[in-house]
Amino acid sequence: MSDFRQPGFPVWRRLEGVTPTAEYEKTREDGRYEAVRSRDARFDGAFFFAVETTGIYCRPSCPAVTPKRHNVRFFATAAAAQGSGFRACRRCRPDAVPGSADWNVRADVVGRAMRLIGDGVVDREGVAGLAGRLGYSARQVQRQLTAEVGAGPVALARAQRAHTARVLLQTTGLPVTEIAFASGFASVRQFNDTIRAVYAATPSELRAAAPARDRAARHTATPTAGVPLRLAHRGPYQPGPVFDLLQREAVAGVEEVSGESGRRVYRRTLRLPYGTGIVAVQERTGRAGRPGTGTGGWLEARLHLTDLRDLTTSVQRLRRLFDLDADPYAVDERLGADPRLAPLVAARPGLRSPGTADPDELAVRALVGRAEAERLVQRYGKVLDAPCGTLTHLFPEPAVLAEAAPDGTAGALAAALADGAVRLDPGADRDDAERALLAVPGVDARTVAVVRTRALGDPDVAPPGTDVPDTWRPWRSYALNHLRAAGDWENDR
Repeated sequence: MSDFRQPGFPVWRRLEGVTPTAEYEKTREDGRYEAVRSRDARFDGAFFFAVETTGIYCRPSCPAVTPKRHNVRFFATAAAAQGSGFRACRRCRPDAVPGSADWNVRADVVGRAMRLIGDGVVDREGVAGLAGRLGYSARQVQRQLTAEVGAGPVALARAQRAHTARVLLQTTGLPVTEIAFASGFASVRQFNDTIRAVYAATPSELRAAAPARDRAARHTATPTAGVPLRLAHRGPYQPGPVFDLLQREAVAGVEEVSGESGRRVYRRTLRLPYGTGIVAVQERTGRAGRPGTGTGGWLEARLHLTDLRDLTTSVQRLRRLFDLDADPYAVDERLGADPRLAPLVAARPGLRSPGTADPDELAVRALVGRAEAERLVQRYGKVLDAPCGTLTHLFPEPAVLAEAAPDGTAGALAAALADGAVRLDPGADRDDAERALLAVPGVDARTVAVVRTRALGDPDVAPPGTDVPDTWRPWRSYALNHLRAAGDWENDR
């Protein structure tokens, strides 16, 4: 078992405000090698290692024979490893790991940039569009990303496209040409070259090498049947409280939760950059079964998209909704040291802080409540071209609400969201968003706290007027979820 993880010394990043010394870097890399030697799955996605003698890069929990220390190099991202000429391991599939928890919670420009790239902004708007959303020049964004994660925005987007292509090649029977453009590549030649560089195989060879489960899924994965996915997470995961919350909040026409507790299925409609989608996610978690501590697992999902170019974006939005890129070990370590929270953490290890699949929708719903949200859907929501059971609408866009119902606080909020005065996208600055929300007439601090937690993914939010100790920082959002799950939160309000 790897035991080098210490509070305040996460191995996947540098300490803030500290200039790394040679001794510090050696200590950090020695710690990473210990994680590799013990096949510690807690660090899958936090960093990657490459073996110079084989030209292959892996996740820390790769079951292959541990390479010698002097042959190993470490990278913060898969894109950085690929940029240095290493190919993805076919055994551990390092491109399929959960996203780094660092990029999931950080509020600086690098964290915001990584979330925007994950949402597909570079593919849709280019590096200039990414830089514009961040308020920096393209050169500054390139420099900061390269210094921090070892790869620029183009390389990071390329690695993401390659992963999307592999998923489609191995789980669907779609033609290779269609997959190339659905993955975000500009040409079939670019697609072929990238697949060869990243996986050391042609697209056809990569499809033929698919695991048995993925080959079986190919027969059921069609544009009408949807794309089957495994949404990976690290460490333990408590699906029950997440599905309980989604069931309580479900807005008719847009969402539904069916089935018995423990076997529920959450379904919802999605508004996406190129079209629409319907997603189904199962409550039961799968187990990866890899050796080492911290074995993670996955949630089974199926995506029905009108345009497959939305696959990457929809997956990232689901990951934020279900908080799949969190680091449960860091959260549980801090909160488990508190006498009040310790038994709650022991009872529910890996409890998550759910986000949202649509930040603008979440903000409106947090303000108006479930009943009014359902009325807005029926009156102003867009009807799906092909309704699926009880899923009939998309939640109305802010611009539609601002024009159709301009009066009152909801109208003011919709107008601010529509004209960009309030930005809640993955790259939004949390403090700026909070100030902009509070400037909307009628929006109170409690609503803003909900939006900051759910729409902006802030792990450290306490509603105003609550007595929450500072010892729960930086995970106060998770601490409150533990109290809610135990039925203790109402006593604190």
